[in-house]
Amino acid sequence: MVTKTDLPPLNGLRAFAAAGRHLNFRAAAGELGVTQGAVAQQVRGLEDHLGLRLFLREPRGLVFTDEGRVYHAAVSRAFSQLVEATGALRSSPARVTISVTPTFASKWLIPRLADFTQAYPDIDLRITATDRVSSFHADGIDLAVRQGQPPFGASLHADLLFPQEVIAICSPNLVAEDDLPLDAAALSRRTLLNDTHDLWPKFSAAAFGQVVESRRELRFNQTTLSLDAALAGQGVALASRFLVQRDIEAGRLVQPIGTALDGGLDFFLLVPRQGASSASTHVRSWLLEVAAGQGRSQPQT
Repeated sequence: MVTKTDLPPLNGLRAFAAAGRHLNFRAAAGELGVTQGAVAQQVRGLEDHLGLRLFLREPRGLVFTDEGRVYHAAVSRAFSQLVEATGALRSSPARVTISVTPTFASKWLIPRLADFTQAYPDIDLRITATDRVSSFHADGIDLAVRQGQPPFGASLHADLLFPQEVIAICSPNLVAEDDLPLDAAALSRRTLLNDTHDLWPKFSAAAFGQVVESRRELRFNQTTLSLDAALAGQGVALASRFLVQRDIEAGRLVQPIGTALDGGLDFFLLVPRQGASSASTHVRSWLLEVAAGQGRSQPQT
């Protein structure tokens, strides 16, 4: 097995590669931007390390030994591979990984990815959709969007993206326009779509001064599923306004009850205070800009 001590000195290899291309120490020195004596010394050091001669020094210039000619071809290939690998690395897009909840991913972020790609074509944005708490270091996360309330820890910077302003939504096919807004009795005759937040009792109490008991309920383990069910006309769901704003504006959903409930678990963008890459900084700025354009976005410390 080759160890670090078996590898020749890099400066000697560079000097040898250049001298072999020109078969002249002076020309090699000009290419490398060093003195002719420095090139000669580095090549001699390489020969001493290898224990053999690579060049014959003759009055008209350098001549390869048999070993030197074979070795030069191999060294030249190795340097070419390094140049190609470095060029590929520099030309590859910067990678940024963002951890978001499945609902935020499907209902807000993914519909806007085309705009992000157009604005930052050189950033490879990786999306991890999960409800669990991710570790920035262990999971390789650059940014995260989570619901909660600060503080989130001294090592993290938090920006408020959206408040959890909860509204009722349903398909326009589920209610007649003349029936809007729904009262408590009308709501009790509709199917209520619940998710793990279970906000219907709190919401109906705020809207009607009483907890509305529905004749039928459907329960889902993710908010995105309850929203899909609402879009399909299967009942009335609750959602943060910013998640369904596009569907409301497009007429795919309506707001059958005028109440807006403060859910208390706002959506924050979290980034490490130290070590953020320039690419992740661009992603953060883009997210804040888009959020500010849609609604309220207030930086937090």
